[in-house]
Amino acid sequence: MGDITWLQALILGIVQGLTEFLPISSSGHLAIMESVLDINGNNLTFAIVVHAATVLSVITVFANEIWKLLQGLFKFKWNSETQYISKLLLSMIPIGIVGFFLKDYVEALFGSGLFLVGFMLFVTAIILFSTYSMRSRHKPDISFKDAFIIGLAQAVAIFPGLSRSGVTIATGLSLGNRRENVTRFSFLMLIVPVLGEAFLDLLKGHFSFSNSGISAPSLIIGFVAAYVFGTFACKWMLTIVKKKKLDYFAYYCIAAAIFCIAFQFLIHN
Repeated sequence: MGDITWLQALILGIVQGLTEFLPISSSGHLAIMESVLDINGNNLTFAIVVHAATVLSVITVFANEIWKLLQGLFKFKWNSETQYISKLLLSMIPIGIVGFFLKDYVEALFGSGLFLVGFMLFVTAIILFSTYSMRSRHKPDISFKDAFIIGLAQAVAIFPGLSRSGVTIATGLSLGNRRENVTRFSFLMLIVPVLGEAFLDLLKGHFSFSNSGISAPSLIIGFVAAYVFGTFACKWMLTIVKKKKLDYFAYYCIAAAIFCIAFQFLIHN
């Protein structure tokens, strides 16, 4: 992203907010919009702002649950809240390793064009179709083993076009967890990695208003759009998963994949 206008900031904020939680890949859709709008996708300041907005969406939707978890944690006992937070932290280890050791490789993937995005959207569609026949075995809660496996799934979903929420929720369901439990876990496990990456970028000086080429109003518009639509998408997704409607998004991912491949082919010919 070079100089981003307020309208482009609004569009990208809406896309980020919706696709972060809906199982259609936020990274893939941002890559699509950057290509369509002819924006150079390297503005870390804007990326930090809209990702912070989606984290705030999660905190807003799960405010009561997060407050209860923190209350239980600060009792300094091995209670259910402390165990749940420990599971969340355990699930973040794989993505932390990928981010620390493979960050340059991951960033290179995001510049590899829409062919990769299209292929991964096809993979996302297959994963979403598979959830239709999955039946919950009514586990009372996510185990430590399941938490780590879901974390591995999140680490695999670094590829642009491969939906993080779709992959983690499908993995949790395949392990026999309740739909509402695994969806909540998938969204809560997003908080620390995104904030952690943003914090590292801040330390490296990547967050800079003066060098970003974006006006403060555009950043604010992007943030508000990502937050509002992220909050809506997060709540909507909780309802969708309960109703086993993820296959509808699979059809959308197929259409988006075809568009990616066709668009990439046209711009190179």
